[in-house]
Amino acid sequence: MAAPFRWLGGAWKDLWRAWPPLLAYGLALAAFSVWMTLSFVATGGAFWVFALTCGFVFVAPMLAMGLYEAGALLARGERPTLARMLFVPRALSADVAILGLALLMIFFFWLQIAQIVYGLSTWVIYRTVETLAAFALTTPEGQRMLIVGSLIGGAIAFLTYCLVVVSAPMLLDRGTSVFAATITSFRAVAANFGPMIVWALLIAALTLSTILTGFLALVIVFPWLGLATWRAYGELVEAPDASTVGPAP
Repeated sequence: MAAPFRWLGGAWKDLWRAWPPLLAYGLALAAFSVWMTLSFVATGGAFWVFALTCGFVFVAPMLAMGLYEAGALLARGERPTLARMLFVPRALSADVAILGLALLMIFFFWLQIAQIVYGLSTWVIYRTVETLAAFALTTPEGQRMLIVGSLIGGAIAFLTYCLVVVSAPMLLDRGTSVFAATITSFRAVAANFGPMIVWALLIAALTLSTILTGFLALVIVFPWLGLATWRAYGELVEAPDASTVGPAP
C-alpha cells in the first residue's frame, strides 16, 4: 500500500535531477491550459471550461510521453533534454496512435455525457464561471448535477485509468502491441487493486490541486506525476529499462 508514495518520492528526486527541461515541459502545458481557459471565459463558454477541465485526465497520459522518455533516460543514468522529450520516435508508432485515438474517443464520449447531464439539470445557459459555480453549488438541481456527473465521470475515468496506467509507458518502453499493453494494464490493476486505488486517488488529488491553482501547479505536478508513472510501470511490469532506482546525481 505504500508503493504509490514510494513512486512519488523517487519521482520527486528525479524531477530535481533534471529540473530545467522537466519544468519547461510542465510550463508549456500550464500555459496552454491557462490560455484555453481564458479563451472560453472570454467567449462566455463557462460550461466548456468545466467540462474540459474535468476531461483533462482522459488525454493526460498521451501528453506525458515525453516525461516517460525522461524517466527512462534518468533510469539509464542519462540526462534528458527538452528536445528528446518533445520528439520521441517510439511514440510515433501505430500502436501508440491507436491508444491515443481510443483515449480521444473516450474524451469525446465524456463530453457528450457532460452535456446530457447539464441539459437534464437546467435549461439556462450559464455563460460565466461565477454563475455556473453558483448554480452548481447553491441549488438542488446544480448539486444533483455535480453528484450525477461525478459518479458517471468517475466511473469512466477509472475505466480509462485501468486501460492506460501501465499501457502508455509500456508501449514506449517495449514497443509491444496496444492489445497486449492494455491487457497488461488491466491485469496490473486487478493484481494490485489496493495500491492502485491509492495511486488513482493520489493522481486525482494532485490533479485537483492544479485546478485550484488556476493550472499553475501543472508546472511541477505534471512532470512529477509523469516520472512517478514511469516508476510505477517499472515495478508493476518488472521492466529492466524502467528500473526504479537511478544513479546518484
